Amino acid sequence: MTTENTEIDQELEETTLENNGGEEQVVVEELSLEEQLTQDLAKEKDKYLRLFAEFENYKRRTTKERIELFKTANQEVLLALLPVLDDFDRAITEISKTDDGPLLEGVALINEKLKTTLVAKGLEQVDVKAGDVFDADFAEAITQIPAASDKMKGKIVDVLEKGYKLGDKIIRFPKVVIGQ
Repeated sequence: MTTENTEIDQELEETTLENNGGEEQVVVEELSLEEQLTQDLAKEKDKYLRLFAEFENYKRRTTKERIELFKTANQEVLLALLPVLDDFDRAITEISKTDDGPLLEGVALINEKLKTTLVAKGLEQVDVKAGDVFDADFAEAITQIPAASDKMKGKIVDVLEKGYKLGDKIIRFPKVVIGQ
């Protein structure tokens, strides 16, 4: 009987080891399944956060573009009205040479009303005058003439056409003559 008991005990031990080994493998597989699910969840959270951040950036960018569009929406209309403004300035200069006071006053009132309306829409005159140092970022040099004195070299001698800006953007550069 001892021999039989010994053989039976060995078989039971082998069976138990096999079963225990199988259970350990199941536990290892469950842990890796749990780890896999944790990793998948982390990946999905990362994708969600990135998508959310991208959408926030998109909203911010489109809002900024829309604000810029509203600021410069009048640009084409204002550019079309600038020659009219120039014509009014020339008309006032010519009418002031005559003795017709009421005509000068009427044209000046209309000119002032036009300027006020354009300023209300965001138009500003670029402040450049004779004697200022020439800066190519703010003015366009049409020609150079010999300077009357050394002081006038590299400076603006005459402003031929006024410049205007809409907000911070120059929509028409002043045309100037500089001394050399």
